[in-house]
Parts: sequence; C-alpha cells; structure tokens
Amino acid sequence: MKSKVLFLSLSVLFLSSCIKDDFIDDMIDSEITIITAIDTIGIDSEFQFQSRYLNNIGQEEKVIAEWSSSDEEVIAIDSNGLAKGLSIGSSIIKVTYEEEDTLLQDSLLVQVGAETVIVEQTVNSTIVTTSSYLLEGTMEIREIDQGIELNILDDYKASTALPGFYLYLSNNRNSIANALEVSKITVFSGAHSYTVPNVAVGDYNFLVYYCKPFNIKVGEAVLN
Repeated sequence: MKSKVLFLSLSVLFLSSCIKDDFIDDMIDSEITIITAIDTIGIDSEFQFQSRYLNNIGQEEKVIAEWSSSDEEVIAIDSNGLAKGLSIGSSIIKVTYEEEDTLLQDSLLVQVGAETVIVEQTVNSTIVTTSSYLLEGTMEIREIDQGIELNILDDYKASTALPGFYLYLSNNRNSIANALEVSKITVFSGAHSYTVPNVAVGDYNFLVYYCKPFNIKVGEAVLN
C-alpha cells in the first residue's frame, strides 16, 4: 500500500510541476498563406504559386482560393495560381479565401525581370517560455537536401526539471494534436541541431516545447 501511495504522490508532484498554468484553448484563427517563395519571374516565363489554408485548430484543408495580380500588364495569374511574367516591373500577387463572414488573404510583391529568381528560405526566431520553467534562446531553420536543419544557438537554456520534455513542429501554438514530433529534449544548454527529413521551411508556423506525459506547453518559437 505504501508503494502505491508513493507512486500517486510522485505522479501528483510531476503533474503539478508541469502545469503551474491553466490548460489553454487549442482554437486559433484560421489563415491562408502563399507558401511559394519567389522574388522575380522571368519575362515570358510561367510560375506556379501555391497557397495553404489552415483551419481553426491549425489543420491543413483543401479549399478553392482566388488569385489576383495588382498589375495584370506586368504579371497575369489564372484561377489556379499559374502566373506569367508579361513586362518588366512589379505586381502584388494576392490569394484570398472567404470563410463564412471573414475574408482571409495573403500577398507577395513579385518582380518581373530577365530571369526567374527563387528565394532561399530561412527562418530566425526567439525561443520563449510560456510557463514558469526556464526556456530561452535563439534558433534558425534552413533548407537542406530533402528536409530542414533546425539549429538551436549557443544562448539556449532550458529547465531540467520536467519529467518528459519534447520538441514539436506545429501549425497550432496551443496543441500538438497534428504536430510533428522532432525529438525528446536531451540538451539543456548551448548550441545543438536537429535534422528533419521531408519537411520544407514554411510547412510549420511554430516550434513548440511540451511536457509530453501531461500534454502541457512549456515554450515556443514563432516561425512565420
């Protein structure tokens, strides 16, 4: 009987140490974004734009979006997001989706020049705690062959007091229900890195740290 009481006491202790904050709502604002990164379309060249819609729990859904160009004499774009550079200049490419009474949109300024120029995507962000536990530092994400490299820089510090500390990529800062588990946290200070295959920069909006046994968020970095 004493061993059961001890186990229950430890479980309550771990749970209370993880929580220290109320459970949070996993609902977020839905959004639509342009996920192709381009600086310049070559004149007389075509380029396929793509968008992504995330619902109010951060889950991707297929929707029929509308595309437009602010200057159709510079860039023409059809209903499927296929654009063509017509003359030297610039135009704002916009994607919109009407969700009930809300108009979601995103836009990108694109040039037309001698040749098409794709932007190499990188992300720099700050890791912040969302709990009473120590978690801080800076990070960067860069594209590598067939994936991304997630670099945590040397100013990183994290608490060692949690019973199960994990890192996720997610499109919902309040939930890991549809998130990608990156790794269990085994480094608590200094620079380290993770390689994540079959993922592109821009696929996820948040890096989130969780106390996995009790599904409690500890910290985050915003990636967009």
